[in-house]
Amino acid sequence: MISFSLLNLSSPASYLLALVLPALDALLPVVPSETAIVALGVATAGSTDLRIVLLIALAALGAFIGDNVNYLLGRRFGPAVSRRFLAGERGTRQRAWAERSLDHYGARLIIVCRFIPGGRTVVTLTCGLVGYRQRSFVIATAFAAVIWATYAFGIGRLGGQTFEHKPWAGLLLALGIVLVVSAAVEVVRRVRPWRWFRRDRAPGSGPPPRADP
Repeated sequence: MISFSLLNLSSPASYLLALVLPALDALLPVVPSETAIVALGVATAGSTDLRIVLLIALAALGAFIGDNVNYLLGRRFGPAVSRRFLAGERGTRQRAWAERSLDHYGARLIIVCRFIPGGRTVVTLTCGLVGYRQRSFVIATAFAAVIWATYAFGIGRLGGQTFEHKPWAGLLLALGIVLVVSAAVEVVRRVRPWRWFRRDRAPGSGPPPRADP
């Protein structure tokens, strides 16, 4: 259970959670990193203390570190990583989808999948497995981390300000918004209206065939 008394700008635990949980979440999607960052936003709602910027920066740094550790794991320990995290029919299908999508969308996929539960893990590992250009990966994950941390913290502050004296109600509102946004991103990923802007699309060609994972 989250104790809002521990999530404040004077507590070292707040800064530790902001850094560590997003890093762990990269390889272990069950780690509630987004919930923790949203809760930090709720707990600090209404405050204008500049240490809020530090919390957001730490959350972004943690997410960035986690993504790049995944990349290095995939690149250096490819076969072992495939057996451990992308095994079985589902894992094979997810990797095949990630490879196709990386080829079509590049860095845009890395950024968008930051907001899809589990998608981040599959894509970042696959980037290492297929030898996706590291410089491009670092830039994309840096952008994704900053956007995600700012978004999660901001949603939390919105919920906290809406229910100023009921932090649990604020947290539930914020998490509800996060779930709606995640679902919307997943729907867009499946419908893929941006397939018309694939970088390998030839002028005048018809729409590419659908290839869901």
